Amino acid sequence: MSEKKTGREIRRALVGDAYFERAMARQDPFNKPFQDYLNTHVWDAVWAREGLSPKERSLVVVSCLIALNRPHELKIHVRGALKNGWTLAELGEAVLQTAAYCGAPAAVEAMRAINEELAAEISALEG
Repeated sequence: MSEKKTGREIRRALVGDAYFERAMARQDPFNKPFQDYLNTHVWDAVWAREGLSPKERSLVVVSCLIALNRPHELKIHVRGALKNGWTLAELGEAVLQTAAYCGAPAAVEAMRAINEELAAEISALEG
């Protein structure tokens, strides 16, 4: 049986080494408690649970971020979703599904953010 990953390990794998290292390096007395909160309560207590696969968790998170119209965080989690096994086609379907329940304006903003984040991958599909 494989050893359970910590929240910090999961976060690093999902957002990438560079992003994770920048977040940890920017800690100061003001924001360190918030980074500790994220690592403990979001990544360790939720992402490290066994109830959903990483791919399924990414689906939930991406859908929530679209619904909440949070393009900055969406860009980060889109990359993570691809690392967790999503395809660009599945990502497009998630945006359409979310648009049906959360509205076109949120989906338009999501597509804008996704296109900005994944410009190279998307243009490779076109050519």
